[in-house]
Amino acid sequence: MTTTTGTSTTTAPDWPAWQKSWDRQQEWYMPDREERFRVMLDMVEALVGSEPRVLDLACGTGTITARLLARFPKAVSTGVDLDPALLTIAEGTFDGDDRVSFVTADLKDPQWTTLLPYESYDAVLTATALHWLHSEPLAALYGQVAELVRDGGVFMNADHMIDESTPRINAAERAQRHARMDQAKSDGALDWAEWWEVAAKDPVLAAPTARRFEIYGEHADGDMPSADWHARVLREKGFGEARPVWRSPSDALVLAVK
Repeated sequence: MTTTTGTSTTTAPDWPAWQKSWDRQQEWYMPDREERFRVMLDMVEALVGSEPRVLDLACGTGTITARLLARFPKAVSTGVDLDPALLTIAEGTFDGDDRVSFVTADLKDPQWTTLLPYESYDAVLTATALHWLHSEPLAALYGQVAELVRDGGVFMNADHMIDESTPRINAAERAQRHARMDQAKSDGALDWAEWWEVAAKDPVLAAPTARRFEIYGEHADGDMPSADWHARVLREKGFGEARPVWRSPSDALVLAVK
């Protein structure tokens, strides 16, 4: 869209294009990404119905929210994140949609839940976002999430969950996955760092991207414990049941029911 004000002309960002480019970059790492989202939404429907109130935790560009609303038009979603660049894309994408709201908050801040518009949610969903937390703060976050989920509601986390008890299997899978990633890279796929380089040159995203790196620095991972660890800690923090409902050789989707 082009807008003219006085003598200046500006082009509004193409938010769907930014969403697509983010998806392509993420799929370079996780070619089965859409499958985990499908299973996630299947379990939302099975356990809390087709009109859920959802907290999109560490929402990024609103990837989960977009798929949620496409499948369940009567759902509502609160996205929470600290990344100013990804939130800029999310807010631009869902501008004018009264089913969606966004909150800027640091999940390591003990008071972050007080910023949310609702006291409870039918489902809290997150994907490929919490692996930057180490085990102790992640366990504390799970305790806060348990308080946000209503009785009978669900929490799901799809992320890197490595089983360190199988080093030969892990090494073989990693080698095969990286060979495929190298091929995709040679075919023009952007990796994480290259995507951010493009964002830093965009006139709208340059400033929030700079702020993003002031907040986070370069990308860093936490402990990435196993799916069994996640399930155990979720039960300890107040969920009645918890287990993986989808797996790949390196990732898992853990579902917990309050």
